[in-house]
Amino acid sequence: MTVGVAVRSVEGGWVAEVTVDGTPPTRHTVRIARAEHDRYGRGDVEDLVRRSFAFLLAREPSSSILREFDLSTIERYFPDYASEIARTGGARERRRAPH
Repeated sequence: MTVGVAVRSVEGGWVAEVTVDGTPPTRHTVRIARAEHDRYGRGDVEDLVRRSFAFLLAREPSSSILREFDLSTIERYFPDYASEIARTGGARERRRAPH
């Protein structure tokens, strides 16, 4: 399954437009506040969103993922998100985030 991510900076953080090429294909808008970025990744925002979608898609079909949400919403549904996303970050977390 292919996941496309386009990130743009907005006041206070970023917005990611995500497309999942599944059956059916889905589109999602994810808001990432600077505080969420600090909590979950601190690295490349696009990479953080891709890892977050890999996490979600391992647990549910893309058609079940909210169409629009804040990144921290994932942790409300999946309490292991923060620890899992930190574990999968590795060296990628040390890359600089776009401004």
